[in-house]
Parts: sequence; structure tokens; C-alpha cells
Amino acid sequence: MPRSPIRMLLLAAALVFLITFIQLGILTIAFDKLGLSSDSATLLFIAILAGSMLNLPLFSVQSSLPAKKEDDAPAVLFPGLIRPLPFTGKTHIVVNVGGCVIPVAFCIYLLRHHPLSYPHLLIGITAVTLLSYSTSRRLPGVGIGMPILLAPIAAALVAVALDPQQAAPLAYISGTLGVLIGADLLHLRDIRELGVPFASIGGAGSFDGIFLTGIVAVLLA
Repeated sequence: MPRSPIRMLLLAAALVFLITFIQLGILTIAFDKLGLSSDSATLLFIAILAGSMLNLPLFSVQSSLPAKKEDDAPAVLFPGLIRPLPFTGKTHIVVNVGGCVIPVAFCIYLLRHHPLSYPHLLIGITAVTLLSYSTSRRLPGVGIGMPILLAPIAAALVAVALDPQQAAPLAYISGTLGVLIGADLLHLRDIRELGVPFASIGGAGSFDGIFLTGIVAVLLA
């Protein structure tokens, strides 16, 4: 996928931001709740940040330019940062390593190291999935977008209500998987109508809803 100089600059600045905040203890507090040391948290997010630049191809579908609808979000949310890419009539479906593969792998790690109730997990993931699906919107020429703080707040509230003792891992898993399912997977059928050359499961990677969902949900739980 094409990478603009602005995006590469933002990723570099984000890496400095993350390392600085981990050293200050902000992210350490969040991941201490999940059983990670400061060094482990640093390595995890460096991996997520690097992985956000990697997309694994899955398949391609024929698609068409979108017919504008009244509830469509504007194509440009942040001028100069998000711009529609050239469209040639085909959309390539890819999975983002930093925005999907690594967070899902970390969810599996948490499942193996915390005594989480499967009924609680099902309720939490379902709640965030429904919220993500209902609040996400088409961005013609760009993809699917959603309000970025709703999912982590919902994940934290549900986790605290269901299992206060294991609220942090429950919030992370519910928020991460709920956003991936509700905002990405359940909208795959809309890909043919978005007029985008690439559609990435996991979004842009670390600084989309997946990153903030995990961090904010844990901090709130």
C-alpha cells in the first residue's frame, strides 16, 4: 500500500511519543494491570507500531465507486492526513499486522494467563461489537470509521460491571475484538461500494481504534 511522507513522519513521531510515555510510567500503569513489565510493554508497542506498516494480502474483490448516501461521513476527516487513494475498480483486502494480528495474539496471551470467565468474555465482546457496528460509518473513498473513544469506554464499563477482579484483561480483550469484529469484519460486505483500492482489517494499525481501545479501556477499568 502507498505510504506518504506525512504518514511515515507521524509514525516516527508516534514511536517517540510512545517510548517517552512508557518511560514516564503512563503506559506502564496500564500494562502493569495486564501483568506486563515496562520493558515488555515497550517491546509490544514497538512491535505494534512496526507492524502497522505491514499488510498481509488476503483476497481481492471487484468494486465500484460509491453512490453517495445521506448518512455517509465526509471523505476527508483531517485535511492533508487522510485522502482517498486512486481507485481502479478492484479492492484488495489485507490484514494489518499492527492493527489486527499482534493485538489478537496478545488477547490470546491474556486468555492463557488470566482466569477469565467465558460467559463474561462473550458478553463483553458482544456489547462492544454491537456498539462498534452501530456507530461505525462509511467513508467513501477511504473506508470505515467510528468515534474513537466509545468502544474503550464501553469495554471498561462492561468489564468493571462483570468482573472487577479481572477488569483490565477483560476490558482489553472485549474492546480489541469488539472493534475488529464490529467495525471491520461485519462491514466487509460494504467494501464493494466504498471505491477504495485497499481495505485493511485492523485499520491503519496502532493509532486507530484498536490502539486507543486497548490502552484507554485498561486505564479506565
